[in-house]
Amino acid sequence: MKGKLLLIGFGPGADAHLTFRARDAIAEAQVVIGYSTYIKLIEDLLEGKEVHRKGMSEELDRVHLAYDLARAGKIVALVSSGDAGVYGMAGPTMEVLAERGWLGDEDPEVSVEVVPGVTAVNGVASLVGAPLTHDFCTISLSDLLTPWPVIERRVEAAGAGDFVVALYNPQSKRRDWQLTATRDILLKHRAPETPVAIVKSAYRDRQHVVLTTLAEMCSHEVGMLTTILVGNTNTYVAAGKMITPRGYANKYDVLTTAIKAGQKPLRSLVLDDEGRPVGDAPAVARGAP
Repeated sequence: MKGKLLLIGFGPGADAHLTFRARDAIAEAQVVIGYSTYIKLIEDLLEGKEVHRKGMSEELDRVHLAYDLARAGKIVALVSSGDAGVYGMAGPTMEVLAERGWLGDEDPEVSVEVVPGVTAVNGVASLVGAPLTHDFCTISLSDLLTPWPVIERRVEAAGAGDFVVALYNPQSKRRDWQLTATRDILLKHRAPETPVAIVKSAYRDRQHVVLTTLAEMCSHEVGMLTTILVGNTNTYVAAGKMITPRGYANKYDVLTTAIKAGQKPLRSLVLDDEGRPVGDAPAVARGAP
C-alpha cells in the first residue's frame, strides 16, 4: 500500500485557527510526529493514533522517522505550529527526501502533501492591528543554523529597504545579545519612536501583547515564544492599534475618498521633482504607543 506523508501547519495553537484541511489531515493520519510542545497543543485530536514526541534539535530525526513509516505504507502526519513551510518542517523534509531519492509526484512508494497554516507573523499582526498592510519581511535571529553575519546583512537590508520586519526566535537564554544588535542596526534607518509590537504565545494560554517603540524594544521580556514586529518609517499607532499605511493617502483624501489633484485612478503614482506624491498630503495623526 502506498504511504502518505502529510506536512501539516496547525496555526498559532488555538483550535479556532486550525484550518479545515489541517483538521482533516490530522484525522486521516495513522501516525503523528512532532516536537513535544506541538503535540501538546493538538493532543485532543490524537486519540487512538500512534504518536511520536521529539525534542528540540531532533528535526532531522523526525523527518527520517516519518519517511520510513510512510515508506512502510502508513499515513504519517509531521506537524508544525504556524505554517509548515515558514521556519517549519516542510523545508528539512524536502531536503531529506531529495537526498533519499524521493521522486516527487511520480514516486511509487510515498505521496507528500504540504498543508498550509496560519503563520506566527499573521497571528501576531491580527492581535495588534494592521502592521503588515505594506511590504514586510521575516527574519529569524537564531544563529544555530544560520551564521550571524548572514543574519546581520539581512537585517541591514531590511532596514535600508524600509520593510516592516517580523523577528522570529528573537532571544533565548544563550542568545542574549542578538536582539540588541538588531535594534541598533534598525535604528540607523528609522526613528527611535518607530512602533514595535512584542507578542508572546499568540492565541495560546499565556498570550501577552506589548506595544512599544524601537528605542525601548529591548526593555521588555522576550523569549523563544515571542515574535516581534518592527514598523517601517510610515507605521503609526492610533486607538491602540499599529497601522502601516498601504499608500491610499498618497493618492486620495481618505475622508472624502476624492482623488488628489494631479493623480489618476488605476495609474502609477505621480511624483513631483523631489520624488514626493503630487497633491496635498492629508493630516494623519502619527505617534508611538
